[in-house]
Amino acid sequence: MKAIVATDQAAGMSGMKLVERSEPQPAINDVVVQVHAAGFVNTELDWPSTWADRAFRDRTSSILGHELAGVVTKLGYGTTGLSIGHRVFGLADWHRDGTLAEYVAMEARNLAPLPGDVDFTVGASLPISGLTAWQGLFQHGRLQAGQSVLAHGAAGAVGSMVAQLAREAGAYVIGTGRAADRQKALNFGANEFVDLANDTLEDVGGVDLVFDVIGGDLQKRSATLVRPRGTLVTVVGPTDNRPADGLTVDFVVEADRAQLSEIVQRIRDGRLRTNIGKVSSLDDAVATFNSTERRAGKTVVRVRT
Repeated sequence: MKAIVATDQAAGMSGMKLVERSEPQPAINDVVVQVHAAGFVNTELDWPSTWADRAFRDRTSSILGHELAGVVTKLGYGTTGLSIGHRVFGLADWHRDGTLAEYVAMEARNLAPLPGDVDFTVGASLPISGLTAWQGLFQHGRLQAGQSVLAHGAAGAVGSMVAQLAREAGAYVIGTGRAADRQKALNFGANEFVDLANDTLEDVGGVDLVFDVIGGDLQKRSATLVRPRGTLVTVVGPTDNRPADGLTVDFVVEADRAQLSEIVQRIRDGRLRTNIGKVSSLDDAVATFNSTERRAGKTVVRVRT
């Protein structure tokens, strides 16, 4: 099968290659999925799990990608809940070969059914962005109706999900980003928008929850805006930036079948829209990832047409 692998940690994106690999076989509780569409996050090349397994053994060259939508083709021993021919989508394990390939073997529990009226490209765009937003807002941020959310990168793949889910939950959403992103952020649910280059962030006043996808000085400034008993939620790694009378939660997104089902149901009934930018073929994906063009939304690789 064709697959995209990471060959050289120092080379970064330029070390990605399209190669031929043997088709995977399912382990206990696994399924093999014929991948129809897959997602990729640029920061994967910085993740330790891309280069080493859980025992810290080298796993170069690993197959990249962790999001997928496709069809189950094989079942491992003991696998329950899925059958051959099922349409599925989900999030592959960080330490195993991933989804930028024609087939992937992964744990069945990391997959959810993909309804027949949801396109594979849409399904592949949801797992990381949707689960990150859901878990950050509701599990870690404990968002309640009537609260306020400062959503950084509100026109991006994760930020647009944060804005929509928070708005649906009854929160007031303040989105941030570049001036050119204003209308897109508002269209995705932000009540108001802060142009980080020209507006003063501190003018937004206090908020109950900050959802940070950027880090650095912006995160530090944002921590000062969190109200007492509020939360700064971040996905960019451990931080010392803490609100004076609140919490900071740094988390790594996890696969969750029930949450995936909640997210895809919202896609079906129109309460949630995905934010897809570039759609590439598997053959063209390496060139797409190495492009210097700014990505507007989620990049999805269409493996099967």
